[in-house]
This record gives sequence, C-alpha cells and structure tokens, in this order.
Amino acid sequence: MATVSGLFDSYDDALTAVNKLQALGIDRAQISLVANNADDWYGRDTAAAPAAEHRDHAGHDESHAGEGAATGAGIGAVVGGAGGLLTGLGLMAIPGVGPVVAAGWLVATGAGVVAGAAAGGAVGGIVGAMTSEGVPEERAHVYAEGVRRGGTVVSARVPDDREAEAQAILDAESGVDVGARERAYRDEGWTRFDPDAPAYTAPEVQRERARYRA
Repeated sequence: MATVSGLFDSYDDALTAVNKLQALGIDRAQISLVANNADDWYGRDTAAAPAAEHRDHAGHDESHAGEGAATGAGIGAVVGGAGGLLTGLGLMAIPGVGPVVAAGWLVATGAGVVAGAAAGGAVGGIVGAMTSEGVPEERAHVYAEGVRRGGTVVSARVPDDREAEAQAILDAESGVDVGARERAYRDEGWTRFDPDAPAYTAPEVQRERARYRA
C-alpha cells in the first residue's frame, strides 16, 4: 500500500476528491479527511447531530472522535458524499490547529489525531500520523499548517498500482500546489507546524481562504 495526500482550500473540493477516490475503488475506510472548523460550518450544517465534543465537570474540553456522530443521510452527504460516512467522523480540537472535523484512519489509528490531541503535541497528531504512513515530514508539516489556516487535508492508503491515479485526483485543478504553498509560507517566515501556536480565529481563516481565491 502507498499513501497519497492532498491539501484543499475548499472543503467542497476536498469532498469531490474523496468521492473520486471512492469511485476509483478506494475503500472509504482507507480515506482520511481533516477539515478546519474554526467557522463552525459543521456545527451549522449538522445541527441535528449529537456533538462529539463537550466539556467535562471541571470545564475542560473533551474530544471523542466518532462518539455520538450521527449516521443519518444528511451527515453522510456533508462528510462522506455519495459513498456514505467516512470512518471515525468526529469533532475535536487539535493543538495549534483548533477545532476540526476529522474522519478516517488519521482518527481511527492509535497514532492518529485523537492520540495527538490527547498528548497535546503534533508528534502523535497530524504530522506524526502522516509520517508514520510514509509522508515526508516536511510535507506533513505543510499539510498540518494548511489545515491550521483553514484548509482540508485528504489522505488515502491505496494499492501500489493505484498510487499514480489516486495522487492525480488529489493534485487536480482544485488541489493546492503544496510546493508553492510551502514557499509562500516560508516567505512569511514560517518554518514548521507549531502545536503551541495560537489557532486561527474564524475571521482569520476566512481571510486566509479569500487570499488564495484571489
């Protein structure tokens, strides 16, 4: 198996890529998605769904990816497309990223985002989960930073003989040129994803998205 990944400024574009991967024959259990939720689009669009994140009696945030996530057609349409719900759908807060909607093996595996969020660091989070699957560390840092700034990362485990086709889907016109985006970040003084950095606010995320649309 090989791991392919792509970054998208638009969640809708990421969802289109997920659906194309499934149409290629990739099992949805092998597809993962992590989308910035700073502007609470998931909360608005899935208001009828039980929340997967709540506060404990001491007032601390608790994240339980997949727990309480609705399995109705509406949620499936938003997150999983025509193929249905991706594995492990849930809301959580990731250090340095903030609130996200996450689904798939990045959530479901022990080295995934849930473990990283609980540990309070990126080593076990997005960066660690991706590098453990063979994504180069520098590239994984760019993906994590892209999500922090409002984007959505899609990553899939695919058979070796489907790697080129699957990567082409993620590199299509709607996908971000990750090399160019990394250079843009570095031109601003960015060096790597920092789990201790403040998460972007909803207005900041909206400005960042508008910047790349322009």
